[in-house]
Amino acid sequence: MSMTMDAPALTGGPSLPQRRELVTSIPGPKSQALIARKQAAVSSSVGTTMPVYAAAAGGGVIVDVDGNSLIDLGSGIAVTNVGNADPHVAQAVIDQVQRFTHTCFMVTPYDGYVELAEKLNAITPGDHAKRTALFNSGAEAVENAIKIARYYTGKSAVVAFDHGYHGRTNLTMALTAKAMPYKAGFGPFAPDVYRAPMSYPYRDGLTGEQAAARAIHTLEKQIGADRLAAIIIEPIQGEGGFIVPAKGFLPALQEWANKNNVVFIADEVQTGFARTGQMFASEDEGIVPDMMTLAKGIAGGLPLAAVVGRQEIMDAPHVGGLGGTYGGNPIATAAALGALAAYEEGDLLTRARELEAVILDELTTLQARDGRIGDIRGRGAMVAIELTDADGKPDAALTGAVAKYCHNQGVIVLTCGTDGNVIRLLPPLSISDELLREGIRVIGEALEAN
Repeated sequence: MSMTMDAPALTGGPSLPQRRELVTSIPGPKSQALIARKQAAVSSSVGTTMPVYAAAAGGGVIVDVDGNSLIDLGSGIAVTNVGNADPHVAQAVIDQVQRFTHTCFMVTPYDGYVELAEKLNAITPGDHAKRTALFNSGAEAVENAIKIARYYTGKSAVVAFDHGYHGRTNLTMALTAKAMPYKAGFGPFAPDVYRAPMSYPYRDGLTGEQAAARAIHTLEKQIGADRLAAIIIEPIQGEGGFIVPAKGFLPALQEWANKNNVVFIADEVQTGFARTGQMFASEDEGIVPDMMTLAKGIAGGLPLAAVVGRQEIMDAPHVGGLGGTYGGNPIATAAALGALAAYEEGDLLTRARELEAVILDELTTLQARDGRIGDIRGRGAMVAIELTDADGKPDAALTGAVAKYCHNQGVIVLTCGTDGNVIRLLPPLSISDELLREGIRVIGEALEAN
């Protein structure tokens, strides 16, 4: 790709040239100018990971305003699973914009909302009767799932797990484990929210059954099933460090919840929509949640979220108890229907498993020559490495240095983990094997340099 700083506006999507190329330093002069404008116009509390401004994106690359082509290993935090500007999504959005942009489903409803609800009811785990409600963000979905569970059970207590992340609203901050940057200074938080220990095989060495017994002891002794409305858990934790619970942990929790009239909520905001090599991560152990919260990969980049659950639970609140002005916006629902077509027609479940094989091949090679990679974990196109020091303790400084090196070399990587020592890989499912391998090899270079 031959580009200059004065290149014309780019068209994104799959046709964008698929290679990493730096024509300026990072950030380039046009991005630097936009950084200065941001500092003068945008709240400083809104941070950015990369010091560049996007001009076009597609496949596995993002091109910035200076013409630098960057390898995308973040997917906008697991959002652009189908890629940026996927043709199914783009055409669906164009068609809908030309019809109408908004009426509010609660005022004059439209068919896209209903069609999407039908499809979500059909593809989520379980063959029981289901109902769906649409919202704008993952945090909204989580907040509404808790509302519904409390209404249905008549109980108020809710349990989340160590290292969990569920959003930035008041209630979802209470559910989220990590203080900085998500909770610090923003309290007081919603009451009657409790935390149980998570299965963390790399750190606790427990089997799934042992970790579940430990968590259930907390549920029974510190809260009590008679007070507990819901358990909410990510099948694979996201912001908390891509922690994959030991086999048997999730089924044991669900079995306990079912026996004790406790609603079992799977937060699949980050793990859903082919990200882990299955449509939903719950499917790995045959989990059938009472409710699921969905967002991120649902609509190819447009703001949309959903709560899908058992009919009797979802129908429990009074009419008008759920909703929102923009919830299930017609443009976003059109995008979601386009994205669902892309998942199916592109066989993206298979593609996620193919990407897993590439990632694990590269990362195990890195681990063999660098003992600071303490753990490799994840499934599909959701894999991470946990970095440690010589004593096996979390090394946040090394993690930050690796990420910065990658950014300067034109590779977008994200960090996560309660201790800030995890590099996570979330490539779009549209990325090529070659680009993915190149991006991971830059991570290897970053480790060698630090």
